[in-house]
Amino acid sequence: EVQLVESGGDLVQAGGSLRLSCAASGFTSVDYAIGWFRQAPGKRREGVACISISDVSTHYVDSVKGRFTISSDNAKTTVYLQMNSLKPEDTAVYYCAVRFGRVGVTCAAFSYEYGYWGQGTQVTVSS
Repeated sequence: EVQLVESGGDLVQAGGSLRLSCAASGFTSVDYAIGWFRQAPGKRREGVACISISDVSTHYVDSVKGRFTISSDNAKTTVYLQMNSLKPEDTAVYYCAVRFGRVGVTCAAFSYEYGYWGQGTQVTVSS
């Protein structure tokens, strides 16, 4: 069974940093993309960042460019989201999700394009 487990969420002050981790397991596909999404209370889920394992390209939503960095480990089964210069508006539950394909799987912007999701990890940024 495909499993995604997020960790690293915490309560931090504005301007601080956190690193989220997404450990992926239970699949054999060599081409996939992993995205980070977030959802704040009363708001719809928003794509934050994505990395394509197929072509190692990355994408970010404009609001986090220059502050967040997505990366993977050597085995490409754990994906990280380094979050610097955190702002109160970054407060949300953060989810990772995986999108599979045969070859050349690229990042996708919308949640319905991802098939499997983790349980989420809470990030709270105080002012």
